[in-house]
Amino acid sequence: AIQPRLVAVSKTKPADMVIEAYGHGQRTFGENYVQELLEKASNPKILSSCPEIKWHFIGHLQKQNVNKLMAVPNLSMLETVDSVKLADKVNSSWQKKGPTEPLKVMVQINTSGEDSKHGLLPSETIAVVEHIKASCPSLEFVGLMTIGSFGHDLSQGPNPDFQRLLTLRRELCEKLGIPVEQVELSMGMSMDFQHAIEVGSTNVRIGSTIFGERDYSKKPALDKTADAKASVPLVQGH
Repeated sequence: AIQPRLVAVSKTKPADMVIEAYGHGQRTFGENYVQELLEKASNPKILSSCPEIKWHFIGHLQKQNVNKLMAVPNLSMLETVDSVKLADKVNSSWQKKGPTEPLKVMVQINTSGEDSKHGLLPSETIAVVEHIKASCPSLEFVGLMTIGSFGHDLSQGPNPDFQRLLTLRRELCEKLGIPVEQVELSMGMSMDFQHAIEVGSTNVRIGSTIFGERDYSKKPALDKTADAKASVPLVQGH
């Protein structure tokens, strides 16, 4: 019933490819690393050629990088809030920008239970969403996000990680009295976005299918200090 939003993940790809995709009508782009997003979004060619561009941050956000992320031009959404402390830090940092619209945020859930994935335990979801809605006036809670385990065999039935996110949304909406259609689901990447859409994803994050495989030798040096835990599984993702 809902036309899903396509987030074109431009990680490791040059500004010219973003501008080309924008020229074909794409408006929402995603990045995994704060430094790369800041450099790309601030690129004079992108700023002049892509006035309606919207950037989503879809990687693990460390608290020391929050202020840098909040400085990104045309930042539209943070999909990876995974703690009350991070929500508070983002809220106060966004507030300092002065009178702006609330920043749209999603809460990231670790639906697969893998140590290599970031995100809240499913059991912590409602408390963190409640906190954002009650105590973070500069943030607008818009949905739940998950990466899920890679390579699920669909012949075995629907991806259980996606099913978990659907269940969590239902429980969250019942508990907090939120209409289900007001809570987005960000799930699905290049290898499984069609299945994700079939089961109800409203936001798919697709990189290599659009831009081609990534060359990690060109990854910005400044991001090599990023949490290794965050970068390892995402090499295969999006």
